[in-house]
Amino acid sequence: TDEDGDEHEYDWYILTVTLTNRTLPVVINERLTDDQKELYSATMWTKGNKPYLWDNIYTGGDTDPSPSYEIPGEALTDPNFAALIAEAEKYLGYPYVWGGSSPSTSFDCSGFVCWVYTHSGVYNLPRTTATGIYNQCAIVPRSEARPGDLIFFTRTYDCAGPVSHVGIYVGDNMMIHCGDPIKYASISTSYWQEHFYAFGRLN
Repeated sequence: TDEDGDEHEYDWYILTVTLTNRTLPVVINERLTDDQKELYSATMWTKGNKPYLWDNIYTGGDTDPSPSYEIPGEALTDPNFAALIAEAEKYLGYPYVWGGSSPSTSFDCSGFVCWVYTHSGVYNLPRTTATGIYNQCAIVPRSEARPGDLIFFTRTYDCAGPVSHVGIYVGDNMMIHCGDPIKYASISTSYWQEHFYAFGRLN
């Protein structure tokens, strides 16, 4: 109805659009040669020798990318842990993406853990938050933590609950986690010790 009180009919349409977030690691897997992928991986690990350009809320004091870390052979005798690592290492170098939960979008910390546990066949862990994962775990004393357990951190950024970050403990005071990028990191650094919350085990 217009301002004069006359009625008019109009055709109108709803346009529904689906956007797919294709991150750089996904694109390069389709377009780069093996040699080029190695160069890209080296750039991710070294942050192009300009780490100050790669700052992220999840890097904090964790500046060691640990590119050459290898899981001790005895830990891999556990078939469940071996399956976890085989799946997790596929995504080394993938960037942190808030809300990401698959290789096509890349991952955030909880998305990475849920994907790895579920797609390794070790434990069906539907997509949830770091707190959601924590709530499904039995708490494990630090002295009893073993490879394949989960490690939780607090106050790595401003969030509602105490648990703000999660990684997969691999033993030897190391974890694999979705920092920026996905990488191995020592939990003995002052940053991760300051923010440590708990170890947990999915049952």
